[in-house]
Amino acid sequence: MRSAGQRGADRAGGKRRARARGGADLPPRGPVMAACAFRRSIAAQLSKVLDLPPENLIKSISAVPVSKKRHVADFQLSIASVLEKHSGDCLAQDLQLQAQKLAEKLKCDAVVSEISTGPGTVNFTINRELLAKTVLQQVLKDGSEYGIKSELFSLVPRQKAVIEFSSPNIAKKFHIGHLRSTIIGNFIANLKVALGHEVTRINYLGDWGMQFGLLGVGFQQFGDKEKLKSSPLQHLFEVYVQINKAAEDENIKKLAADFFRKLEEHDEQTLSLWKQFRGFSIEEYIRIYKRLGVHFDEYSGESFYQEKSQEVLRMLEDKGLLQKTIKGTGVVDLSEKKDLSLYSTVMRSDGTSLYITRDLAAAIDRMNKHSCDTMIYVTDKSQNSHFQHLFQILKLMGYDWAERCQHVSFGLVQGMKTRRGEVIFLEDVLDEVRSRMLQNMASAKTTKEVEDPMETAEKVGLAALIIQDFRGLLSSDYQFSWDRALQSRGDTGVFLQYTHARLHSLEQMHGNEQLTDVNASCLQEPDAISVLQHLLRYDEVLYRSSQDLQPKHIVSYLLTLCHLAAVAHKTLPVKGSAPELAQVWHGAVTVLLRGRSMRRAFGRATCWGFARSCRTCPRRLTSQQAGGPAGRHHARRAGAAARGSASSSWHTPP
Repeated sequence: MRSAGQRGADRAGGKRRARARGGADLPPRGPVMAACAFRRSIAAQLSKVLDLPPENLIKSISAVPVSKKRHVADFQLSIASVLEKHSGDCLAQDLQLQAQKLAEKLKCDAVVSEISTGPGTVNFTINRELLAKTVLQQVLKDGSEYGIKSELFSLVPRQKAVIEFSSPNIAKKFHIGHLRSTIIGNFIANLKVALGHEVTRINYLGDWGMQFGLLGVGFQQFGDKEKLKSSPLQHLFEVYVQINKAAEDENIKKLAADFFRKLEEHDEQTLSLWKQFRGFSIEEYIRIYKRLGVHFDEYSGESFYQEKSQEVLRMLEDKGLLQKTIKGTGVVDLSEKKDLSLYSTVMRSDGTSLYITRDLAAAIDRMNKHSCDTMIYVTDKSQNSHFQHLFQILKLMGYDWAERCQHVSFGLVQGMKTRRGEVIFLEDVLDEVRSRMLQNMASAKTTKEVEDPMETAEKVGLAALIIQDFRGLLSSDYQFSWDRALQSRGDTGVFLQYTHARLHSLEQMHGNEQLTDVNASCLQEPDAISVLQHLLRYDEVLYRSSQDLQPKHIVSYLLTLCHLAAVAHKTLPVKGSAPELAQVWHGAVTVLLRGRSMRRAFGRATCWGFARSCRTCPRRLTSQQAGGPAGRHHARRAGAAARGSASSSWHTPP
């Protein structure tokens, strides 16, 4: 977001105070949020001067981020964006001069109290009483819909989206690396649903491949049915470790190959054991997803596409895309010159399918089943080339919708350790974060009694994990730090949770009084104005995240809101204050929670999927507290084809 820049020191620089006059353009009435009303009013005046339709100017008018400087404009028009779109010849001219010339032609009115210029911008300050009244009334009116009704989304069509995320391997404990895929995919799904899109969440399990032959043999030798029922993933992990020690033994190799062959032939006894592995695994995953506040609409898996992948191979051959190598493998030429300088292997020498072949079958099946507008895959960045090949092959096969497929990749988490050493399982991390938060709560001098310390510690700790994960660019690796994530001060999930609880308490002090008419004159303190200005930007932040699917924009916005609210709380009186001040806190709480309608769901997860929250009251937090490769069958390229998930729809192999 651009800064407001310097202000003109005189009239020529574009600064004028408003004179009270009647007949000025007021923000239009209707189901639009406050920022939209102000943008429209500004755009209406600009359109008369620039001779451009107001709707063409809306996206060039942006809310100005709150500055540490006391006086800052509320909106700014980027001269470059207007010239670039409508008058390319003028780009070479001095943008500052263009801004000053435009500002001189504009007039203050009942909406805009001040007009100034900055480096290439024209800045607009909204009448302070009108700002306070409009923002608060809009928050009260829209509730959980605040920010979503913005005209910034008016040209964004409602879509059907299929999102594949998490995708662990069955019969294996949930790896910590899958945490990123799970929480990022959940964020994207929640954001799209909030914006009115229809979303199907798919967990594509790694449930097929040669490794199940080895696991099957291992269970026959070392398995225990009772242990499988009581602690399935832990027991299967122990079995896999034992049998893997003998994996190079030729006899074991033969037995494993025979087991998997029987599995492919649908041998009843072999298939029954595999189904137990799959069923117990999914039950365990659902339990862990419940701790995370995540759900799925469909549990699919590679096993579902073993036969459909053969149909894909026949399609590739019919289209002349499948080429045989000297070794007998099947490849698709992806090179521009068609010289096999770039290719993707889609078939083994024995004619069986590979991981990418099953992905091709899955993509085609999903499009036929859901008729979706977009398909999104959430995995770590090591699979970038895989998805490039996948989408390219789909295009070569004639599927134009491949252009609407998207791979959201993410970097690795480094330094994730517990006191016992390396952490490799997600549940260990969840237990660890709960343990550390309990210790922090116990050691804090201001800790008060809580109803359920374990639950509170887990909720706050999970928020801390997720906020630290979402603060940066998804594609970047980052160094994890327990101390930094759980500290009481700074931009942390703990601070965000505390602020929400504290603001809710301040709101409750006024008995949740709903105002029918806002007396904005009592909200002219700079710190109150800063909170209101920040609330103006919410729709822009949502829009930006909806475009690039990066949670960092929303996280940064929420943390800034927490800091602004904390400052306002210190400087503004609470006891005996006007109820309008409580509505400022209510506005902040509404945005933090996405409204009161989310409160029941907030016991499990925030709307955006940042964390489950300690939603009830500030006593649940102390004042001190206030202050690896991941996802989608990481090893499948090596032949370990497998994935995992949870939901209402179940796919089983034919």
